[in-house]
Amino acid sequence: MNNRMNRRTFIRLIASITAAYPASALLSRRAHALSISNITIDEPWHTLAVVQEHLFPATEDSPGAADIQARIFLQNMLNAPDTDNDEKEFISNGVSWLNDISTKNYKKSFIELNESDKEKVLRQIEQSQAGERWLSLLLTYLIEALLSDPVYGGNPDGIGWKWLQHQPGFPRPSVDKMYYKLGKPKYTRTKA
Repeated sequence: MNNRMNRRTFIRLIASITAAYPASALLSRRAHALSISNITIDEPWHTLAVVQEHLFPATEDSPGAADIQARIFLQNMLNAPDTDNDEKEFISNGVSWLNDISTKNYKKSFIELNESDKEKVLRQIEQSQAGERWLSLLLTYLIEALLSDPVYGGNPDGIGWKWLQHQPGFPRPSVDKMYYKLGKPKYTRTKA
């Protein structure tokens, strides 16, 4: 029995357990996302942003990867001092694999493909263990961008929380209290 959940099933599950986020707020956020999308983004970030939007697309009732600033969140997390260099390299290498397959199959880079061809390339990528791990890692970062405190660069104005009708915990972190700025906890053992 296959226990893996595909991304469409996951998105349907999330949508089914939430109430519709106000459409006016989403439209406003999308207009803003589109207005800043003209900014040139260097590789691999441009391709990663396109992959994220394909994995977590916006609908009329739900935010998408651009709405939750998933690319910015991913950049911030990969630049955090505690992020493993192998993970950074793995994510970057995934973009190379993706573009290699896109070029081989369609003579275009991934970002130039239509939605149907993007899906085919991602389905091909997921057939390998490394590709499946790469997509899983990107989905993990997408979920974190949706649910994390906005101080980390994703979930602007709590858009993900509002969509999920989630009340964040208090106190919320300030920029100087981000988890990786706190240092390692110092534990002392007491004798019993």
